[in-house]
Amino acid sequence: MSKKVLIVDDSRYMRMLIQEALEQSGYTVVGQASTGEQAIDMAFDLQPDIVTLDNILPDMIGLDILKAYQAGNLASSVVIISAVGQESVIQEGLTLGARGYIVKPFTQEQLLQTIQAL
Repeated sequence: MSKKVLIVDDSRYMRMLIQEALEQSGYTVVGQASTGEQAIDMAFDLQPDIVTLDNILPDMIGLDILKAYQAGNLASSVVIISAVGQESVIQEGLTLGARGYIVKPFTQEQLLQTIQAL
């Protein structure tokens, strides 16, 4: 059975890139969110296996979304995909429960290796 993925990014282009790469590798994209509020609602509604999470969204940062996921005991594996590559931000994301961190720009290979390692 293919794994279900929720893609969270405010860039429609980035969501499309991620979706194409994942679907070509047999994953099922069950939803796309462009705001933090959508990211929280959709994750609890859809219960995806994996969430790809941008760290900078129009209404909140990914680290706050991770806190909401933790508080609600969301079982999904979260991979942060962000242009923010500071070590402190990466460490905080991993401390808050993210299972991986990919810095933009990234290759399709980097994305798939990180997702497959979950």
